[in-house]
Amino acid sequence: MPAAYTIGHSTHPIEHFLALLNTHQIAAIADVRSAPFSRRHPQFTRSNLERSLHTAGIAYHFFGRELGARSEDPSCYVNGKVQYERIAETALFQQGLARLIALLPGATPLAILCAEKDPLQCHRTILVARHLNGVVHIHADASLETHPHLMQRLITQLRLPPEDMFRTAADVLDDAYRIQGNRIAYTRTTANGDIMNP
Repeated sequence: MPAAYTIGHSTHPIEHFLALLNTHQIAAIADVRSAPFSRRHPQFTRSNLERSLHTAGIAYHFFGRELGARSEDPSCYVNGKVQYERIAETALFQQGLARLIALLPGATPLAILCAEKDPLQCHRTILVARHLNGVVHIHADASLETHPHLMQRLITQLRLPPEDMFRTAADVLDDAYRIQGNRIAYTRTTANGDIMNP
């Protein structure tokens, strides 16, 4: 059994989302959304989702404050864009990670939840799963992909040069995390659309 799964709720009807969880016998959700609300898809607003999960016999745990992508810490931003490496170094993130890991050793399959359909477009992969072992990603068609395989796909997509005598495989992987993190990271803007700086 994987240490943890991840899943994106995307635009799924709640019935399809619950079916995805049921297919993989997911019994607990760890919600890592900073803002667990959706006007366009109210079935995934926190209160509605909790209610649906409870009815389906699935436990709900909220981790958005600790493991969310939209940090409230100004030191985690550069030119208005959040820096995942800085978030990961904060005491709050480390506390959340420890709380999440404490849920994993049991026999209850747990899925880390965020909004994005594609795990490569989501911080659940680039920020959270990076700091866990044995993660498997659930895709919208219910297929599974291991985290190492997913990251190798990203390295190929980014056309990063392979390891050589000057760069290790770990260096290449670090580059992939850094580049993709910069691509997808949240940027704070004002009401006028200007980038906010601390």
